[in-house]
Amino acid sequence: MDEAAFAPSAPLTVGVELELQLVRPHDLDLSRDAGELLRRLSKRKLPGAVKPEITESMIELNSSVHTSALILLDELQKVRDAVVQEAGVLNVRIAGGGSHPFHDWADRRIYPNERFLHVVERYGYLAKQFTVFGQHIHVGCASGDDAVFLTHILTRYVPHFIALSAASPFYQGEDTSFQSSRLTAVSAFPLAGHIPFVRDWSEFLEYFMRMKEFGIVQSMKDFYWDIRPKPEYGTIEIRVFDTPLTVRRAALLAAYAQSLAAWHLEERPLEPSRNTYVVNSYNRFEACRYGFRGTMVDPYVSRKTAIGEDILQTVAKLAPHAARLGCGELIEELSAGVRTGASDAAWLRGRHAARGSLADVVREACARWETS
Repeated sequence: MDEAAFAPSAPLTVGVELELQLVRPHDLDLSRDAGELLRRLSKRKLPGAVKPEITESMIELNSSVHTSALILLDELQKVRDAVVQEAGVLNVRIAGGGSHPFHDWADRRIYPNERFLHVVERYGYLAKQFTVFGQHIHVGCASGDDAVFLTHILTRYVPHFIALSAASPFYQGEDTSFQSSRLTAVSAFPLAGHIPFVRDWSEFLEYFMRMKEFGIVQSMKDFYWDIRPKPEYGTIEIRVFDTPLTVRRAALLAAYAQSLAAWHLEERPLEPSRNTYVVNSYNRFEACRYGFRGTMVDPYVSRKTAIGEDILQTVAKLAPHAARLGCGELIEELSAGVRTGASDAAWLRGRHAARGSLADVVREACARWETS
Protein backbone atom coordinates (compact mmCIF):
# COMPACT_ATOMS: atom_id res chain seq x y z
CA MET A 1 0.00 0.00 0.00
CA ASP A 2 1.13 3.55 -0.77
CA GLU A 3 1.85 5.04 2.64
CA ALA A 4 0.98 8.49 1.34
CA ALA A 5 -2.57 7.37 0.54
CA PHE A 6 -5.24 7.68 3.20
CA ALA A 7 -7.58 4.66 2.95
CA PRO A 8 -10.98 6.04 4.02
CA SER A 9 -12.99 4.08 6.56
CA ALA A 10 -16.53 4.38 7.84
CA PRO A 11 -16.62 7.55 9.95
CA LEU A 12 -16.84 7.09 13.72
CA THR A 13 -16.26 3.36 13.71
CA VAL A 14 -14.14 2.32 16.65
CA GLY A 15 -11.57 -0.34 17.52
CA VAL A 16 -9.07 -0.85 20.31
CA GLU A 17 -5.70 -2.38 21.05
CA LEU A 18 -5.01 -3.54 24.61
CA GLU A 19 -1.52 -4.37 25.88
CA LEU A 20 -1.72 -6.92 28.71
CA GLN A 21 0.58 -8.19 31.43
CA LEU A 22 1.57 -11.88 31.64
CA VAL A 23 2.04 -12.78 35.31
CA ARG A 24 3.60 -15.75 37.13
CA PRO A 25 1.22 -17.03 39.83
CA HIS A 26 3.91 -18.09 42.31
CA ASP A 27 5.53 -14.69 42.81
CA LEU A 28 3.25 -12.34 40.80
CA ASP A 29 6.19 -10.99 38.77
CA LEU A 30 5.98 -10.81 34.98
CA SER A 31 6.44 -14.06 33.08
CA ARG A 32 8.12 -14.63 29.70
CA ASP A 33 5.43 -16.79 28.10
CA ALA A 34 4.12 -14.64 25.25
CA GLY A 35 5.44 -16.98 22.55
CA GLU A 36 3.78 -20.13 23.87
CA LEU A 37 0.53 -18.32 24.72
CA LEU A 38 0.33 -16.86 21.22
CA ARG A 39 0.94 -20.30 19.70
CA ARG A 40 -1.97 -21.71 21.67
CA LEU A 41 -4.25 -18.80 20.79
CA SER A 42 -3.38 -19.12 17.07
CA LYS A 43 -5.26 -22.45 17.09
CA ARG A 44 -8.49 -20.77 18.19
CA LYS A 45 -10.88 -18.83 15.98
CA LEU A 46 -11.20 -15.45 17.67
CA PRO A 47 -12.64 -12.13 16.61
CA GLY A 48 -9.94 -9.55 16.11
CA ALA A 49 -6.37 -10.69 16.76
CA VAL A 50 -3.89 -11.38 19.55
CA LYS A 51 -0.33 -10.29 18.76
CA PRO A 52 3.11 -10.07 20.34
CA GLU A 53 4.39 -6.87 21.88
CA ILE A 54 7.91 -5.63 22.38
CA THR A 55 8.85 -7.97 25.26
CA GLU A 56 7.93 -11.57 26.01
CA SER A 57 6.02 -10.43 29.10
CA MET A 58 3.29 -8.77 27.04
CA ILE A 59 0.60 -9.51 24.48
CA GLU A 60 -1.68 -7.17 22.57
CA LEU A 61 -5.39 -7.72 21.88
CA ASN A 62 -6.66 -6.09 18.68
CA SER A 63 -10.41 -5.78 18.35
CA SER A 64 -12.48 -5.85 15.19
CA VAL A 65 -13.97 -2.62 13.84
CA HIS A 66 -17.31 -1.64 15.38
CA THR A 67 -19.99 0.99 15.11
CA SER A 68 -21.06 0.39 18.72
CA ALA A 69 -19.02 0.37 21.92
CA LEU A 70 -21.51 -2.11 23.38
CA ILE A 71 -20.75 -4.63 20.62
CA LEU A 72 -17.05 -3.90 21.14
CA LEU A 73 -17.49 -4.75 24.84
CA ASP A 74 -19.10 -8.09 23.98
CA GLU A 75 -16.20 -8.97 21.70
CA LEU A 76 -13.57 -7.94 24.25
CA GLN A 77 -15.21 -10.12 26.89
CA LYS A 78 -15.11 -13.15 24.59
CA VAL A 79 -11.47 -12.62 23.65
CA ARG A 80 -10.58 -11.95 27.29
CA ASP A 81 -12.15 -15.25 28.31
CA ALA A 82 -10.23 -17.16 25.63
CA VAL A 83 -6.92 -15.55 26.59
CA VAL A 84 -7.47 -16.27 30.28
CA GLN A 85 -8.37 -19.88 29.53
CA GLU A 86 -5.30 -20.56 27.40
CA ALA A 87 -3.03 -18.70 29.83
CA GLY A 88 -4.36 -20.88 32.63
CA VAL A 89 -3.21 -24.00 30.81
CA LEU A 90 0.30 -22.51 30.89
CA ASN A 91 -0.04 -21.52 34.55
CA VAL A 92 0.04 -17.84 33.61
CA ARG A 93 -2.30 -15.11 34.77
CA ILE A 94 -3.37 -11.97 32.92
CA ALA A 95 -3.68 -8.43 34.24
CA GLY A 96 -4.56 -5.00 32.98
CA GLY A 97 -3.08 -1.78 34.35
CA GLY A 98 -0.59 0.61 32.81
CA SER A 99 2.47 -0.74 34.63
CA HIS A 100 3.50 -3.79 36.60
CA PRO A 101 4.07 -2.54 40.16
CA PHE A 102 7.45 -4.13 40.86
CA HIS A 103 9.02 -5.91 37.88
CA ASP A 104 12.63 -5.09 36.97
CA TRP A 105 12.89 -3.85 33.39
CA ALA A 106 16.39 -5.39 33.07
CA ASP A 107 14.83 -8.87 33.39
CA ARG A 108 12.72 -8.48 30.28
CA ARG A 109 13.46 -10.22 26.97
CA ILE A 110 12.68 -8.68 23.59
CA TYR A 111 10.15 -10.63 21.54
CA PRO A 112 12.14 -11.96 18.56
CA ASN A 113 10.55 -10.40 15.51
CA GLU A 114 12.16 -8.05 13.01
CA ARG A 115 10.39 -4.87 14.06
CA PHE A 116 11.09 -5.26 17.79
CA LEU A 117 14.72 -6.22 17.19
CA HIS A 118 15.10 -3.04 15.16
CA VAL A 119 13.59 -1.02 18.02
CA VAL A 120 16.08 -2.42 20.54
CA GLU A 121 18.97 -1.86 18.15
CA ARG A 122 17.87 1.76 17.68
CA TYR A 123 16.78 2.67 21.21
CA GLY A 124 18.85 0.41 23.46
CA TYR A 125 17.64 0.00 27.02
CA LEU A 126 14.55 2.15 26.32
CA ALA A 127 13.09 -0.83 24.47
CA LYS A 128 12.99 -2.99 27.63
CA GLN A 129 11.76 -0.05 29.68
CA PHE A 130 8.88 0.10 27.22
CA THR A 131 7.34 -2.83 29.13
CA VAL A 132 4.40 -0.63 30.01
CA PHE A 133 0.84 -1.27 28.99
CA GLY A 134 -1.49 1.01 27.05
CA GLN A 135 -4.85 1.04 25.35
CA HIS A 136 -4.90 2.52 21.86
CA ILE A 137 -8.25 3.64 20.44
CA HIS A 138 -8.86 3.98 16.71
CA VAL A 139 -11.67 6.17 15.33
CA GLY A 140 -12.65 5.89 11.67
CA CYS A 141 -12.29 8.90 9.36
CA ALA A 142 -13.71 9.52 5.89
CA SER A 143 -10.62 11.39 4.69
CA GLY A 144 -7.08 12.39 5.57
CA ASP A 145 -8.27 15.94 6.15
CA ASP A 146 -10.74 14.71 8.77
CA ALA A 147 -7.94 12.69 10.38
CA VAL A 148 -5.70 15.75 10.68
CA PHE A 149 -8.62 17.80 12.01
CA LEU A 150 -9.47 15.23 14.68
CA THR A 151 -5.82 14.75 15.65
CA HIS A 152 -5.55 18.48 16.40
CA ILE A 153 -8.95 18.83 18.06
CA LEU A 154 -8.73 15.77 20.31
CA THR A 155 -5.34 16.89 21.62
CA ARG A 156 -7.31 19.38 23.71
CA TYR A 157 -8.78 16.31 25.50
CA VAL A 158 -5.51 14.47 26.14
CA PRO A 159 -5.73 15.31 29.89
CA HIS A 160 -9.21 13.76 29.92
CA PHE A 161 -7.94 10.57 28.33
CA ILE A 162 -5.04 10.30 30.76
CA ALA A 163 -7.10 10.97 33.89
CA LEU A 164 -9.92 8.62 32.85
CA SER A 165 -7.55 5.73 32.15
CA ALA A 166 -4.84 6.31 34.79
CA ALA A 167 -3.76 2.90 36.11
CA SER A 168 -0.02 3.02 36.76
CA PRO A 169 0.65 4.55 40.19
CA PHE A 170 3.38 2.00 41.04
CA TYR A 171 6.62 1.44 39.14
CA GLN A 172 9.78 -0.55 40.01
CA GLY A 173 8.41 -1.24 43.50
CA GLU A 174 7.63 2.38 44.38
CA ASP A 175 4.56 4.54 44.64
CA THR A 176 5.40 7.19 42.05
CA SER A 177 2.94 9.79 43.42
CA PHE A 178 1.55 9.88 39.85
CA GLN A 179 -1.81 8.58 38.73
CA SER A 180 -0.21 7.52 35.43
CA SER A 181 3.54 6.90 35.45
CA ARG A 182 3.43 4.93 32.18
CA LEU A 183 3.68 7.94 29.90
CA THR A 184 7.11 8.82 31.29
CA ALA A 185 8.49 5.75 29.49
CA VAL A 186 6.76 6.72 26.25
CA SER A 187 8.00 10.31 26.46
CA ALA A 188 11.63 9.15 26.47
CA PHE A 189 11.44 8.30 22.77
CA PRO A 190 12.70 11.09 20.50
CA LEU A 191 9.67 10.95 18.19
CA ALA A 192 7.13 11.12 21.01
CA GLY A 193 5.00 14.20 21.57
CA HIS A 194 2.50 15.54 19.07
CA ILE A 195 1.88 16.09 15.39
CA PRO A 196 3.12 19.42 13.97
CA PHE A 197 0.47 22.06 13.39
CA VAL A 198 -0.30 21.21 9.77
CA ARG A 199 -3.47 22.40 8.09
CA ASP A 200 -4.55 19.31 6.15
CA TRP A 201 -3.51 15.89 4.86
CA SER A 202 -1.49 17.35 2.00
CA GLU A 203 0.57 19.48 4.36
CA PHE A 204 1.03 16.54 6.70
CA LEU A 205 2.39 14.44 3.84
CA GLU A 206 4.89 17.20 3.00
CA TYR A 207 6.12 17.02 6.60
CA PHE A 208 6.30 13.21 6.55
CA MET A 209 8.21 13.11 3.27
CA ARG A 210 10.67 15.71 4.55
CA MET A 211 11.30 13.62 7.69
CA LYS A 212 11.76 10.55 5.50
CA GLU A 213 14.21 12.36 3.21
CA PHE A 214 16.22 13.43 6.26
CA GLY A 215 16.41 9.77 7.29
CA ILE A 216 14.70 10.50 10.62
CA VAL A 217 11.77 8.14 9.97
CA GLN A 218 11.24 5.17 7.69
CA SER A 219 7.46 4.95 8.05
CA MET A 220 4.61 6.57 9.93
CA LYS A 221 4.93 3.89 12.60
CA ASP A 222 8.06 5.72 13.76
CA PHE A 223 5.93 8.58 15.14
CA TYR A 224 5.15 7.79 18.80
CA TRP A 225 2.76 10.73 19.09
CA ASP A 226 -0.05 10.90 21.63
CA ILE A 227 -2.52 10.96 18.72
CA ARG A 228 -1.54 10.09 15.17
CA PRO A 229 -3.21 9.46 11.82
CA LYS A 230 -3.15 5.83 10.66
CA PRO A 231 -3.65 6.09 6.90
CA GLU A 232 -3.50 2.34 6.24
CA TYR A 233 -6.51 1.85 8.56
CA GLY A 234 -8.30 5.09 7.72
CA THR A 235 -8.30 6.15 11.37
CA ILE A 236 -6.77 8.31 14.00
CA GLU A 237 -5.10 6.45 16.85
CA ILE A 238 -5.22 7.83 20.40
CA ARG A 239 -2.28 6.40 22.35
CA VAL A 240 -2.23 8.05 25.80
CA PHE A 241 -4.56 5.67 27.65
CA ASP A 242 -3.21 3.28 30.26
CA THR A 243 -4.61 -0.21 29.82
CA PRO A 244 -7.54 -0.28 32.27
CA LEU A 245 -8.10 -3.00 34.86
CA THR A 246 -11.24 -4.32 33.14
CA VAL A 247 -12.49 -4.82 29.60
CA ARG A 248 -15.63 -2.92 30.56
CA ARG A 249 -13.63 0.23 31.28
CA ALA A 250 -11.81 -0.25 27.98
CA ALA A 251 -15.20 -0.06 26.24
CA LEU A 252 -16.22 3.01 28.28
CA LEU A 253 -13.07 4.81 27.14
CA ALA A 254 -13.75 3.83 23.52
CA ALA A 255 -17.30 5.18 23.83
CA TYR A 256 -15.95 8.49 25.12
CA ALA A 257 -13.45 8.87 22.27
CA GLN A 258 -16.10 7.93 19.70
CA SER A 259 -18.63 10.40 21.12
CA LEU A 260 -16.09 13.22 21.27
CA ALA A 261 -15.17 12.61 17.64
CA ALA A 262 -18.84 12.59 16.61
CA TRP A 263 -19.53 15.88 18.37
CA HIS A 264 -16.57 17.63 16.78
CA LEU A 265 -16.98 16.22 13.29
CA GLU A 266 -20.72 16.88 13.12
CA GLU A 267 -21.06 20.20 14.95
CA ARG A 268 -17.54 21.67 14.55
CA PRO A 269 -17.75 23.61 17.84
CA LEU A 270 -13.98 24.28 17.67
CA GLU A 271 -11.38 24.73 14.97
CA PRO A 272 -7.73 23.62 15.40
CA SER A 273 -5.61 26.09 17.36
CA ARG A 274 -1.85 26.34 17.80
CA ASN A 275 -2.53 27.24 21.44
CA THR A 276 -3.50 23.60 22.05
CA TYR A 277 0.15 22.65 21.65
CA VAL A 278 1.38 25.60 23.71
CA VAL A 279 -0.42 24.25 26.79
CA ASN A 280 -0.24 20.54 25.98
CA SER A 281 2.85 19.66 28.05
CA TYR A 282 1.42 21.37 31.13
CA ASN A 283 -1.99 19.71 30.73
CA ARG A 284 -0.43 16.32 30.12
CA PHE A 285 1.75 16.52 33.23
CA GLU A 286 -1.14 17.65 35.44
CA ALA A 287 -3.24 14.71 34.29
CA CYS A 288 -0.44 12.19 34.83
CA ARG A 289 0.42 13.57 38.25
CA TYR A 290 -2.98 14.38 39.74
CA GLY A 291 -5.66 12.77 37.56
CA PHE A 292 -9.09 14.33 38.00
CA ARG A 293 -7.71 16.70 40.65
CA GLY A 294 -5.21 18.23 38.23
CA THR A 295 -5.80 21.50 36.45
CA MET A 296 -5.77 22.05 32.70
CA VAL A 297 -5.60 25.16 30.60
CA ASP A 298 -8.39 25.42 28.05
CA PRO A 299 -6.48 26.77 25.02
CA TYR A 300 -9.65 28.26 23.53
CA VAL A 301 -10.58 30.51 26.47
CA SER A 302 -7.16 30.83 28.22
CA ARG A 303 -8.58 29.66 31.53
CA LYS A 304 -7.59 26.97 34.02
CA THR A 305 -10.13 24.43 35.20
CA ALA A 306 -10.08 21.18 37.15
CA ILE A 307 -9.70 18.22 34.79
CA GLY A 308 -12.59 16.34 36.39
CA GLU A 309 -14.85 19.38 36.07
CA ASP A 310 -13.89 19.83 32.43
CA ILE A 311 -14.73 16.18 31.72
CA LEU A 312 -18.20 16.57 33.22
CA GLN A 313 -18.85 19.76 31.27
CA THR A 314 -17.74 18.00 28.09
CA VAL A 315 -19.97 14.98 28.75
CA ALA A 316 -22.99 17.28 28.95
CA LYS A 317 -22.17 18.72 25.52
CA LEU A 318 -21.57 15.42 23.74
CA ALA A 319 -24.46 13.55 25.37
CA PRO A 320 -26.80 13.77 22.32
CA HIS A 321 -24.12 12.21 20.12
CA ALA A 322 -23.44 9.46 22.67
CA ALA A 323 -27.16 8.68 22.77
CA ARG A 324 -27.34 8.48 18.98
CA LEU A 325 -24.34 6.15 18.93
CA GLY A 326 -26.03 3.91 21.50
CA CYS A 327 -23.45 4.48 24.22
CA GLY A 328 -25.20 7.05 26.40
CA GLU A 329 -25.31 4.69 29.40
CA LEU A 330 -21.61 3.90 29.05
CA ILE A 331 -20.75 7.60 29.04
CA GLU A 332 -22.91 8.19 32.10
CA GLU A 333 -21.18 5.31 33.88
CA LEU A 334 -17.82 6.88 33.06
CA SER A 335 -18.88 10.31 34.29
CA ALA A 336 -20.33 8.86 37.50
CA GLY A 337 -16.85 7.66 38.37
CA VAL A 338 -15.47 11.16 37.77
CA ARG A 339 -18.02 12.61 40.20
CA THR A 340 -16.88 10.24 42.97
CA GLY A 341 -13.18 10.37 42.09
CA ALA A 342 -13.09 6.66 41.26
CA SER A 343 -10.23 5.53 39.03
CA ASP A 344 -8.14 2.44 38.44
CA ALA A 345 -5.15 4.20 40.01
CA ALA A 346 -7.20 4.87 43.15
CA TRP A 347 -8.32 1.23 43.22
CA LEU A 348 -4.74 -0.01 43.00
CA ARG A 349 -3.61 2.30 45.79
CA GLY A 350 -6.59 1.21 47.86
CA ARG A 351 -5.68 -2.45 47.50
CA HIS A 352 -2.09 -1.68 48.53
CA ALA A 353 -3.28 0.25 51.58
CA ALA A 354 -5.50 -2.69 52.55
CA ARG A 355 -2.97 -5.45 51.84
CA GLY A 356 0.42 -3.81 52.32
CA SER A 357 1.93 -5.90 49.53
CA LEU A 358 2.45 -5.09 45.88
CA ALA A 359 2.32 -8.81 45.09
CA ASP A 360 -1.20 -8.88 46.54
CA VAL A 361 -2.08 -5.84 44.43
CA VAL A 362 -1.06 -7.78 41.31
CA ARG A 363 -2.99 -10.87 42.45
CA GLU A 364 -6.16 -8.84 42.90
CA ALA A 365 -5.62 -6.99 39.62
CA CYS A 366 -5.41 -10.38 37.86
CA ALA A 367 -8.65 -11.49 39.48
CA ARG A 368 -10.34 -8.26 38.44
CA TRP A 369 -9.21 -8.53 34.81
CA GLU A 370 -10.24 -12.18 34.58
CA THR A 371 -13.79 -11.62 35.83
CA SER A 372 -14.90 -8.00 35.21
